[in-house]
Amino acid sequence: MSMQPRPWPEVPEQTARMARAAFRKGNLATRIRDELGQVYEDGRFVAVFGVRGRPGISPAQLMIVSVLQFAEDLTDRQAAEAVRDRITWKYALGLELDDPGFDASVLSEFRARLVDGELSSLALDALLQRLAALKLVKAAGRQRTDSTHVLAAIRRLNRLELAGETVRAALEALSAAAPDWLTTVIDASWLDVYGARIDNLRLPASQTRRDELLLQYGRDGYHLLDAVHQPDAPPWLAEIPAVQALRRIWIQQFCGDTDSSGRREVRRRDPAPSGDGVPPARDRIASPYEHDARYATKRGKAWTGYKVHLTETCDPPEPRTASGSTGRGDHPNLITNVVTTAASTADNAMTATIHQQLADKNLTPAEHLVDSGYPSAHLLVTAARDHGITLIAPLLTDNSTQARAGNGYDKAAFTIDYDTHHSVCPQGHTSSTWTPTQSHGTDTIIVAWPRHTCQPCPVKPLCTTSDRRKIGLQPRDLHEAATTHRTQQNTSEWKTRYHTRAGIEGTIRQTTHVTGIRTARYRGLPKTTLEHTLAATAINIIRLDHYWTGKPLNRTRTTHLQRLNFTLAA
Repeated sequence: MSMQPRPWPEVPEQTARMARAAFRKGNLATRIRDELGQVYEDGRFVAVFGVRGRPGISPAQLMIVSVLQFAEDLTDRQAAEAVRDRITWKYALGLELDDPGFDASVLSEFRARLVDGELSSLALDALLQRLAALKLVKAAGRQRTDSTHVLAAIRRLNRLELAGETVRAALEALSAAAPDWLTTVIDASWLDVYGARIDNLRLPASQTRRDELLLQYGRDGYHLLDAVHQPDAPPWLAEIPAVQALRRIWIQQFCGDTDSSGRREVRRRDPAPSGDGVPPARDRIASPYEHDARYATKRGKAWTGYKVHLTETCDPPEPRTASGSTGRGDHPNLITNVVTTAASTADNAMTATIHQQLADKNLTPAEHLVDSGYPSAHLLVTAARDHGITLIAPLLTDNSTQARAGNGYDKAAFTIDYDTHHSVCPQGHTSSTWTPTQSHGTDTIIVAWPRHTCQPCPVKPLCTTSDRRKIGLQPRDLHEAATTHRTQQNTSEWKTRYHTRAGIEGTIRQTTHVTGIRTARYRGLPKTTLEHTLAATAINIIRLDHYWTGKPLNRTRTTHLQRLNFTLAA
């Protein structure tokens, strides 16, 4: 299918007349066109469409359809039917009333082209550019970010199911790609084991039999891997994704050694020190059909899948007198950035990435409000230095034994002098060594006191349980930034500023409720990233519609129980 850039179509007169007759005040689809005009241009999609072949559907129109689809939480089939049946959608797309629309499979193909062409962020980026031109978003304001969990579109597998289903997935792929070759590698007995989906309900109940079956899966997997790497096997077989998944999962789950007779001995991997060791959860593949999803836990919540980070504007509301005369509503908070990662990726690993992406869009905030998972002393300094961003977030306190216990001398009790490279303990003793080093790739300074000073110290139990006290310090600029920030975050003024961050929870709830963002529709990180970008764009369109029509923003709800006044009863 080819695509030649074409101008944004005007609304046919009959379509416009019918749309105005049916909806005198319009609706979401019609207001997108009336208020925003052309948001997407065909020219931005040229790289992912061919220049030869039959003419294709306008990708700019397909992008509008995809956004509306997520705004109304429709399936591909329902969205295609809406294009054929709804006058308002035809109005938004500039179609004739008798336009036949397109097959639902076009939307799936369109998303695949966006992912392959690395245009997953185009839906949101193009909308933000249009909104910036209309002065509805701007840089140097205030924004906030938070993340939430996303379940992958897979079923949870135990270790036995994972091994069996991985072999079955590889067999299915090889059966489709090279059936004649596969019949020379396996016999009919494999159909009894792998002919149907591996499900725990049909697996043996005996632990002994389950252990034997796991090793059988392991031997069969190694047999397939050996076969595809034989000199007489087609070399492209090893590149099939299901075979690659088999190889990676077998490295994580099994050990295979060859004895003196050339026979392979297979054993399962178990945690060290008694076993051969297993990869950490953040690296383990959870399903042969989903290579990017990872297992993670956060605040007691365990899931397998992804994590999505949403950033939105949160500037103080404009005075009501300034907007009340225009018929508009309150200025909406709009999502400016979306990042999707594996579930095991820490929040603070994405802070710098989010700042850079906002800078690339010319939407760098002056203040960025995040929770305690995002900041560090290093990020406080680099955010201000590289982007002029003031990171407003509670910095975690000292996690030493003394600080956790609340009894004894923690790091804050020591006087640090970076000029003289010395530190003085609460008892007035000066350190003996000041040693710059690196710990886990991070610059650290180890400060220690002499043993002959610490051993006879009368308050040694409050200071250390070893023979002498040692403390680890960050470089001077980081230490001073962290100390200043921790002092500020205890003030009432800082807490009042930080209170605005809580509003991002409402955005996560709206995105979850309207678009189902917490359950991935598609498999793989690239497609899930596209899904989240479309979902964020749809939420922006819904909020803009409320702004255009003067609808009040949703307020925090309180129950009748919460409104009880117990002071009157007393």
